[in-house]
Amino acid sequence: VQLQASGGGLVQPGESLSLSCVASGSISSPNSMGWYRQAPGEERDLIGFVTDKGVTNYADSMEDRFTISRDSAKNTVFLRMDRLKPDDTALYYCNLREQISHYWGQGTLVTVSS
Repeated sequence: VQLQASGGGLVQPGESLSLSCVASGSISSPNSMGWYRQAPGEERDLIGFVTDKGVTNYADSMEDRFTISRDSAKNTVFLRMDRLKPDDTALYYCNLREQISHYWGQGTLVTVSS
């Protein structure tokens, strides 16, 4: 299984940005797809995930500025981020979790700066 994330870039504070991640290969069910982020010098933190049944869960620490959605037919997960802040600057990683295995994408950099 391979994950390919895209959509990162440089945005100004207050703007919105959407990321996407496509999974390819032999994917088993049940599974969930989600997003993590890692700021410079920090640990990788969970943002949230969505199951293959469409149920979403967000980390308690995440604000409601983040929205995760999924197109299961295309094995694609999305992350929409609104009202971005400089503290949101990080590498954003997508993740696919099956019953036994889990896989990571390569990370896409989001920089929030004026």
